[in-house]
Amino acid sequence: MSGALVTGSARGIGRGIVLALAAAGHDVAVHYRRSADEAEATRAEAEALGVSAVALQAELTDRAAAQALVAEAHARLGDLFVLVNNVGNYLHKPLADVSLEEWDDVLATNLDATFVTCRTAVPLMRATGGGRIVNLGYAGAQQLVGRPNQTAYAIAKTGAVLLTKAIARAEAANGITANVVAPGVIESSATKPLGEVPAGREGRIDEVVAAVRYFVSPEAAYVTGQVLEVAGGWNL
Repeated sequence: MSGALVTGSARGIGRGIVLALAAAGHDVAVHYRRSADEAEATRAEAEALGVSAVALQAELTDRAAAQALVAEAHARLGDLFVLVNNVGNYLHKPLADVSLEEWDDVLATNLDATFVTCRTAVPLMRATGGGRIVNLGYAGAQQLVGRPNQTAYAIAKTGAVLLTKAIARAEAANGITANVVAPGVIESSATKPLGEVPAGREGRIDEVVAAVRYFVSPEAAYVTGQVLEVAGGWNL
């Protein structure tokens, strides 16, 4: 089965995605930055599902390291059919209080790293006849609404949506799809404004995972450039 790299997959949503892909028969690369023990545990869980699994460390704000991660995943797994960009630091802070370092970090982890990994993966996918790219977004990022406490994050995720749509259009003829899964308030979220969620509850990690799994599945081969919000009606 084809190889899959999930960034930030030692724990949380990323872990859920990598285990779901392993259960579907994909060989998987578990990426981590500092959580070596958790990454190894996730790798072992994935391998127990009957696939090959490797744990790879990289600091994705380092562009060379991000490129090397994709190349190593491709080499270790034998190919790279699936790339899921899950890494992205969240910041909830009044705009006037955001430091230059915080601004750079949010843009680097959510947008720049996504561009670099996609840019590196696309030629590899072309060479093997196609692939699936799924980028994790943010519910409401397409609305272009001012968000004074989440400005950097919202800008980065809106950028990721536009990047994904551009890749989808450019690579459709090459058998590569690119889509966005945009979570809202999830059980692992740093902030939980449940009063704004029409469904009245937080989402589960497995509900986000199911959306990613759909975009990777054979049934979604003709679906590209789409944003699927897993948000219980938030931001509608």
